[in-house]
Amino acid sequence: MTQPSPPGQSTSHPRRWVILAVLCLALLVVLLDNTVLNVAIPAITDSLGATTAEIQWMINAYSLVLAGLLLTTGSFADRFGRKRALLIGLTLFTGGSAIAAAAETPLQLILARGGMGIGAALLMPSTLAVLMQIFDERERPKAIAAWSAVASLGFALGPVIGGTLLTHYWWGSVFVLNLPVGAIAIVAIALLVPESKTPSSRRTDLPGVLLSVVMSVGVVYGIISVPEHGWGSARVLVPLAVGLVAAAGFVAWERRTPEPMLDLTLFRNPRFTGAVASNALVAFAMGGSLFLFTQYLQFVLGYSPLEAGFRVMPLALSVLLVTPASPKLAAWLGIPATIAAGLTVLGGGLLALSFVSTDSGYGPTLLGLVLVGAGVGIAMPTSANALMGAIPRERAGIASGLTSTLQEFGTSLGVAILGSLVAARFAAELPSFLPDGAERSVGLALQAAGGCPEVVHHVRDAFVAGISLSLVCGAVAAVAAGAVAWALLRRADRVTA
Repeated sequence: MTQPSPPGQSTSHPRRWVILAVLCLALLVVLLDNTVLNVAIPAITDSLGATTAEIQWMINAYSLVLAGLLLTTGSFADRFGRKRALLIGLTLFTGGSAIAAAAETPLQLILARGGMGIGAALLMPSTLAVLMQIFDERERPKAIAAWSAVASLGFALGPVIGGTLLTHYWWGSVFVLNLPVGAIAIVAIALLVPESKTPSSRRTDLPGVLLSVVMSVGVVYGIISVPEHGWGSARVLVPLAVGLVAAAGFVAWERRTPEPMLDLTLFRNPRFTGAVASNALVAFAMGGSLFLFTQYLQFVLGYSPLEAGFRVMPLALSVLLVTPASPKLAAWLGIPATIAAGLTVLGGGLLALSFVSTDSGYGPTLLGLVLVGAGVGIAMPTSANALMGAIPRERAGIASGLTSTLQEFGTSLGVAILGSLVAARFAAELPSFLPDGAERSVGLALQAAGGCPEVVHHVRDAFVAGISLSLVCGAVAAVAAGAVAWALLRRADRVTA
């Protein structure tokens, strides 16, 4: 159990850097799985004979369980032990991966993905919460920078690893990969990570737990249903309404109960609010603007899935190169200016990507990805450090869970809103003589073009027009996130002074 150290004494753990490597390995397993699955969808469809609805549930089962449980699992980690939450989460995730690899029906794979979502929900908030316990304030910015770099690396490595495995093995290999890595991480955590939890005898906030789950699942399910059913569908409006009503009930309950799961007074701290709000806006910008960009690389520039994955790698390399400088920039410029500068660079990268065209080649893409990576490498470690520095260490799990929940909301909302803009612009720019249904995806439209070079060029131009619009919107959201962070964190600095 973590106890406060005497004044002036370091609170760092003697094996902290080895433990950080283990935590990053555990985080990488979860993040890789998110992007690897997207590459494997065509192979899974052919092998299991899955319908479109079943494929959607393979993806959504994981997202819904993860989003629905992050607040609860963050609170669980604080109350019952962060090391315990890590071990349970890794065990569930690794076991779910084994079941997924051996799945013979779509239902088995959907259930396995749900189990993996439970494991990921326990794992993700706990990695950052343990980091908070083993590093003191002096070294914490460097540790969080490393943690953030690994998170970005997972995003970019997924398509490359997935494409490589699928080139040589069957679709289940993308899940088999998790087994040895997960086993190593479980043993290392059991041996190295110290247990820590909040010394408290508070009762479990069951109404808060139930309301948070209904809130998160309702909102996320409603949002992710938009691309298929449209904003006016009951499949979208009903879960959204249920989720929003539950959210209002959650806030009202947490404000009046004497032992809340989430202490809402945290939002009175402008440093906490600024970091949380900017993270959610960045998730909206990145998730909404880049989710279709690999399709641009494949359908417009003509790369294979593996080649497209390699061509996204400059983003990760840029993050890795720039991230070590983030703590030094924050010490020199201050936290508000560093976050605002990083998010402005990120917005510039998304804006640069918006200028790609059917005939522009890879050059503009490379420039945009490098700028996006640099912006992420500057802003996100500083933002995470500001967030975790604004809360008591004993509440690190629930705060990390809240941040991850809002990032899930932001990503889902970005995909839904900006995806709708892409679809509308794409449909409007398509040649009118193409058959009905061609506007549903660029792949279907290219099939309908029948190989005619002129029509294919029109289809690609229409898709680029939609992609460019979403990237401009993402750039605006990124710059807005920087402005929000700068204003609120500056206010926090003035209050502190």
